[in-house]
Amino acid sequence: MPFAVTRPFSSAGRIRLGAAVVIGAVGLSLLAGVPAADAAPAAQAAPADDLGSRFTLAVLPDTQFYSRYSADQFQPRYGKDPFQVQTEWLTKNRDALNIPFVTGLGDIVDQSWQENEWVAADNAIKTLDDADLPYSTAPGNHDVRDSNDDLDDTSYDLSQEPFLKWFGPDRAKEVSTYEGSDPTGMSQYHLFEAEGQQYMVLALSWRVSDATIAWADSVIDAHPTVPVILTTHQVIDIDSDAISPKETEYGLELWDKLITTNDQIFLTINGHFHGESHLVKTNDFGHSVTQIVIDYQMAYEGGDGYLGLFEFDLSNNSINVQTASPWVTWKPQETLTSYDQPFLEGVNQQFEVPMDFAARFESFDPAFTIGAGTQPSLSDKARDILLDGFTGPDPTSTEAPGNTEDYVDVAGTLAHWRFTGDSGVVAEGQTVTDVAGGNDLARASIADSGAANAEVGDVTIGSDHAYLSSDDASVCFANADRNDSRYSYLATASDAPVNNESFDNGYTIESFLKIDPSWTADDNQWMMALIRAGNRNEMPGVPYDQWGNGGPVVLGVSNLKEFQWSVIPNEPGLGDRVNWSGEIQLDTWMHVAIINDPADRTTTMYVNGAPVLRNATDTVGQSFVPDAPWLMGAGMDRNTPGAGWNGCIGETRIVDHVIDQSQWLTARADLTTLTLTDAPEGSLPAQTRLTTFSGTGHPGAEVRMAGSIAGTDVIDEDGTWSIVLPEALPSGAYEASVVQALGTRESDPVAFDFDIEGVAEAPAPSTGASDPTIAIGGGAHSETLANTGAELPAVGIASALLLLTAGGALLMHVRRRRASRASG
Repeated sequence: MPFAVTRPFSSAGRIRLGAAVVIGAVGLSLLAGVPAADAAPAAQAAPADDLGSRFTLAVLPDTQFYSRYSADQFQPRYGKDPFQVQTEWLTKNRDALNIPFVTGLGDIVDQSWQENEWVAADNAIKTLDDADLPYSTAPGNHDVRDSNDDLDDTSYDLSQEPFLKWFGPDRAKEVSTYEGSDPTGMSQYHLFEAEGQQYMVLALSWRVSDATIAWADSVIDAHPTVPVILTTHQVIDIDSDAISPKETEYGLELWDKLITTNDQIFLTINGHFHGESHLVKTNDFGHSVTQIVIDYQMAYEGGDGYLGLFEFDLSNNSINVQTASPWVTWKPQETLTSYDQPFLEGVNQQFEVPMDFAARFESFDPAFTIGAGTQPSLSDKARDILLDGFTGPDPTSTEAPGNTEDYVDVAGTLAHWRFTGDSGVVAEGQTVTDVAGGNDLARASIADSGAANAEVGDVTIGSDHAYLSSDDASVCFANADRNDSRYSYLATASDAPVNNESFDNGYTIESFLKIDPSWTADDNQWMMALIRAGNRNEMPGVPYDQWGNGGPVVLGVSNLKEFQWSVIPNEPGLGDRVNWSGEIQLDTWMHVAIINDPADRTTTMYVNGAPVLRNATDTVGQSFVPDAPWLMGAGMDRNTPGAGWNGCIGETRIVDHVIDQSQWLTARADLTTLTLTDAPEGSLPAQTRLTTFSGTGHPGAEVRMAGSIAGTDVIDEDGTWSIVLPEALPSGAYEASVVQALGTRESDPVAFDFDIEGVAEAPAPSTGASDPTIAIGGGAHSETLANTGAELPAVGIASALLLLTAGGALLMHVRRRRASRASG
């Protein structure tokens, strides 16, 4: 998902909260947590009259949520689903973008046993059929009945596989480019022509067998001069930084058995892993193979209609990749949110792959030539088409925190658990501080928890944390196993105020969560990150729920790796109200926010800034068991703890009302509040004694003054600061600026300049009446010498020169204050 989408965009240290979401985030997501990075430059746009040999390969990444939610979510809201809009747009613009072929990357549906999902996918693909726009399909793990990694395509009962019924060889043979399928029918290959050159798309099934690899070898051998694009559901992954490529065990198996030994394979494209990345490897022939992963299912609205447009620019020896959404530009303007951006422009969302096609293909196709130069820049053309008449909101952006205090304090915060300052094994009984006060967590003893096989070392606090969390630590729960009575948890005390909060005015609950890569459904399904203890089936007025022996409020992960928020609202007779995300990626930090709005009686879950599709209605507040604690790291079943979290939990906050993204834990403190009160300016009289600079700003931030005057201070709890000079400034010219900062993040500078005139001649003796003093104001504090009847002492030339020399870079004496928060 964006953090929006959370992927890095062109500004270093920033991500745009669009569909990518990064947090994704998108994605995406709008903001997985991801590290700062400069986006790669976009492909050089060709001038309007720069015609060349070009074509566009269209790529449809995982469409599973479009199919799953077509009937009950997208159709009622919009009249169409994103999958249908994608294929309609491609057929409409096939000529303008010179699209000879469309390839899918698997996970056509989300639940292979649900007929209605295949119907939705069929409706979308039928658009390509009707327009005679060639395409390939191949099943992903969600398209087969059993996606166990230990099985391959020869292990299936093919008579029961729904993919073969809907998109098998019988349908594929009606596509003009189709050349054949492997013996299982789950893999297929196509030959399409573009710009006078034939290309093969080899579309492989999820987890192919050695027999299917042998079939693929034979297909390539039968077409010895044809460049091959391999598409399948899984090859490369994305590393935990959400940018770098990460090779997989299965992808390396494909590399060793098929890709590196076939020089004709020059490009692989896969989905499966949420986000995007790319990798260039060298095959056995010393030639490059570009591998690309693209998947936006965890972005806003299940992917927000993003697809890949791969412009093959044969004249300029490059493949220019764009990530675009026809769905965003199709939706009614009034439905658009900040996540809806027509193009994603992150480092792996818009990039160029340099490729000398003739040189790359020479070993097997020495006769390769480019076509006639009749096409303009197709990347530019795609932008023109999608942006024509489009009006949408600007994306939201956020930054990495400057230090551990770089977050927004929110009035109404009931509990805020942070792990900064602690490290190592969490001992039994050890507490985690609630920085909001009054609701500290303590580790339950192993004896009291009933976890027979738990060990003290299973719970640790370390530096691993989400990129957008200002808390530089998290608590990690290791070795959790529901089948082995191994779990651990932290809990509030029985008298903690938050235990008895009903949230009648709504709530905002946030947490940063990461699932350990060792997670398995057998050992960790329905594990819990945060719950309110008790048994909902024993609570007065709650309808009996066969699955409901857990707490009245739970945040956990299902057997399908989906986040679930389940709550009994403050009207217990309404029963369970549930929010669901899509499948969550392992070993990746996710920000989860749950917003209950009493105004419209809804609860919305956001993952990396993007709202999930399945949200709860007719719900306000929470029912609870009086004095029952909140638990972090485990669940409950029939009043007994269990279902331990296998992974890490970052800072977690509970607020007693609705707050928006500008106040979430992913947002940064406001550093635009810096003022320098009555800054000196212009030419000041020689009698001026300038000793103090002061102003206002963000409590806890450090004020840094630089230039011909330098010094620092920490802003007080009341929002004021002052820097006091050890002595008054001598005469001379001064230029300086002030910023306020939380660690590495600074505000824009407030600049000022002034000069103090040289020493004037001694005044005539006073007549006894005091002359008015010359005042600058309350900020830059100054005094003048009043006429007291005494002559001013003469300043010697040597002393004056010494003062002027020192005045060029006079360091201020900083008045030390106790800050409300450390500046880091």
